[in-house]
Amino acid sequence: MDTVIPKHQQAADQHSHLVRPQDMEWQTTRFPGCEAKTLLFDRRTGLMTALMRFAPGSVLPDHEHVGIEQSYVIEGALVDKEGPAQGIACNAGEFIWREAGSRHAAWCPDGALILAIFQVPNKFFEADGRVVDAAGQDWDETWGHSGEQQARST
Repeated sequence: MDTVIPKHQQAADQHSHLVRPQDMEWQTTRFPGCEAKTLLFDRRTGLMTALMRFAPGSVLPDHEHVGIEQSYVIEGALVDKEGPAQGIACNAGEFIWREAGSRHAAWCPDGALILAIFQVPNKFFEADGRVVDAAGQDWDETWGHSGEQQARST
């Protein structure tokens, strides 16, 4: 698992990992207005927990979740811009989860701070027909085989 763990951290329980997001830098993503602090990433399962910060009007474009997505909105709102749940808004203090295979585009009209828990790799559908991951890499080349293997093992 990947996370920020201070080297000097001493803990009686070596299985507990305290993460201090206030000490972490925001990381830019390839999506304008979207920044993240990855709190946990387990490469074996794809489980990711992140604080996501969205500037007003920012959009997370058309994408499909390969596993369950969970979002707790701390500030602002997360609104389905496109897809079967178009118009549904998850506001501050609310929680929304989506089943594996769900597809939508989301936006934050007034900005948002969200605790997001999901499994990577999500599939992003580009306007030119390509399917890529969150980093912009070809989804099939990067994840196709491992994604099929992961689906068979669950």
